[in-house]
Amino acid sequence: MDLSIIGYDPAGAWQKKADTLDELLSHRNSAGITWINAECLDQPQLIHSLAERYHIHPLTVEDILDTEQRPKVEEFDDYLFITLKAVNPSTSLEFEHISIALTGDTVITFQEKQGDCFDGIRKRILNNAGRIRRMGADYLAYLLIDAVVDKYFAVLEGLGAGIEDFEDRAVDENDETLIRDIQKIKQDLLRVRRVIWPLRESLSMLIHLDSPRISDGLEPFLTDVYDHVIQAAETVESYRELIAGVMEINLSAVSNRMNKVMKVLTIISTIFIPLTFIAGVYGMNFRFMPELEVPWAYPLSLGVMALVALGMLIYFKRRHWM
Repeated sequence: MDLSIIGYDPAGAWQKKADTLDELLSHRNSAGITWINAECLDQPQLIHSLAERYHIHPLTVEDILDTEQRPKVEEFDDYLFITLKAVNPSTSLEFEHISIALTGDTVITFQEKQGDCFDGIRKRILNNAGRIRRMGADYLAYLLIDAVVDKYFAVLEGLGAGIEDFEDRAVDENDETLIRDIQKIKQDLLRVRRVIWPLRESLSMLIHLDSPRISDGLEPFLTDVYDHVIQAAETVESYRELIAGVMEINLSAVSNRMNKVMKVLTIISTIFIPLTFIAGVYGMNFRFMPELEVPWAYPLSLGVMALVALGMLIYFKRRHWM
């Protein structure tokens, strides 16, 4: 369990950690903005208690605890609820369920895992960097969303580097792991797509939402992060098209190799057809065959076979069949 609280206003800022909910709430900032962060989805009772203190609806609590909940935005009488997925750009793609409740001058974030992408925001608050201390709680909620969206680009950059590597490997006919690696990155892109597309719809709704908890001056910032999500979604789609192109290139390379093999086998088979005919004729067990009594018949037949094979090779070469 990790409970923390940050309070700030234009004059100053402070940060506290707490072991219990009562200790946490005792530090609430009545004069400025309060940011409560709870990394305790494994303790539903604590989530319910915190929700009761801020009049958060039980249905919202269910969405907070449901880590499979898709990104969405909902407005209630006392608060605005936003849920989205953060992504950890590690070796195996990991998603984290994050919920944000904006109520009055308080922002509450619920995180599935410890550690997040919000450290930069904390430093900006404590060091009075930028405009954050002069803005309201809705601006803090925007910054939290923007921090999550920025991580998408780090993940997509890594996936893009892998796809570029696939383009080089696609022409390698002996790369037996290429298809397996392509399938893995396709699954990763699909998972990222399932996170980004619902968030695009949620942000569009948030921009057009007529809510007293969202100030008019916040619309340009929300529009900016919405544009970033659109860009990320378009990047995912372009990567999916590149993956399809890589697979086509690889299939063409494999097909080309197969055609070359079949071409060689066909030429060999074609050459041996007349040779097999000659050998078959002289392999018949007839008593009266004129050539059987001729001393040079055997080397002559071998010579004829060699000439036939050589002539066919020359013919194939001139026809550019080999």
